[in-house]
Amino acid sequence: MGDLQFWTTWVIGPVLAFYILAFVLRIVLTWYPQVPLRRFPLVLIYLPTEPFLAPTRRLVPPLGGVDITPVIWVGIVSFLREILLGQQGILTLLLHQG
Repeated sequence: MGDLQFWTTWVIGPVLAFYILAFVLRIVLTWYPQVPLRRFPLVLIYLPTEPFLAPTRRLVPPLGGVDITPVIWVGIVSFLREILLGQQGILTLLLHQG
């Protein structure tokens, strides 16, 4: 179980937390459409999130000119984090079982 604890503590948890933060920052950046996302330092948020947001935009068009896809992804990643690492999460229960 040591490997699973390593992966949940040092890989899966931080990666999911990073994506939640990155999508929240993308929500804030939608308020400023003139900001150049493809320039440093914003490209550090743009590059990891755009592969998720671009296909989602094709399924969910902007509502009233507002891109809601980052909000959708915050919900998806938060749900995934809770399912895997929450108090009753799958990986949490596996860690406490053995």
